[in-house]
Amino acid sequence: MTHPATARTTAAPRAAYAMISLTGVSRTYPGGVAALDSVSLEIGHGELVAIVGPSGSGKSTMLNLVGTLDRPSAGRIEIDGYDVSKLSDNQLSALRATTIGFVFQHFHLAARVTALDNVADGLIYTGLPQSERRRRAEAALRRVGLGHRTYHEPHELSGGERQRVAIARAVAGDPPLLLADEPTGALDSVSGNGVMDLLHELNASGTTIVIITHDREIAAGLPRQVGMRDGRIVSDSAANHPETGEGHGSGEVRDPGEERGSGEERDPGEGRGSGSSVREPVESEVA
Repeated sequence: MTHPATARTTAAPRAAYAMISLTGVSRTYPGGVAALDSVSLEIGHGELVAIVGPSGSGKSTMLNLVGTLDRPSAGRIEIDGYDVSKLSDNQLSALRATTIGFVFQHFHLAARVTALDNVADGLIYTGLPQSERRRRAEAALRRVGLGHRTYHEPHELSGGERQRVAIARAVAGDPPLLLADEPTGALDSVSGNGVMDLLHELNASGTTIVIITHDREIAAGLPRQVGMRDGRIVSDSAANHPETGEGHGSGEVRDPGEERGSGEERDPGEGRGSGSSVREPVESEVA
């Protein structure tokens, strides 16, 4: 696999760099609309963070940039030690497939497709064979408490169960980072509380989770809250994002070819400990 021609830092353990690092990031759309304005933020490995703000505050734009679904107009973004500006579209697709899981408000489950296959289809871009994708999907459904709903279709599931299927799809590939956009927005309070309990459990097992929400009650229940308004960070309960001169990581940046902690070169498209071969990244983006 071809590695990008970028400067390579020395191999370092994961704790040496943040899971998410934004430095002076702006996103401006045609017409001069600034959705993000010089935002700097660090989120460490294993954190559970709420990005909270009203509609139009820039929080969803931030999620799209952190998820590498969009590129910034200015500034630098590093995800799990990768400077995303130095990655090709193929490598960005590989990074999404192996490192980032997405959970959205409206589930996005295929109708007339079982929970098992909805989850397994989320692993298509890993290049794993179908049998392995289905095995991992079944394990993920058990992990979110839906082992008994494996062969049920979306219309046979409650709203809370459908969101759990969506979460299972997001974590089936065991990504170290989970991005959740208003994960309880379409649920009643009981189902919403169940989903939040599940996200806490996933975080306790080591997954870094960032939750985008306008609900301050949900945000208050998380260890760290980052407040946004008018495209800027206006508060951070940790009081240690880069704008204050402090941070979670050392600021060391990894090259996409580096192996986590081993010194061996690695491409974002390579498997993360599964023992299964992973095909070359695809041309199309993974949403």
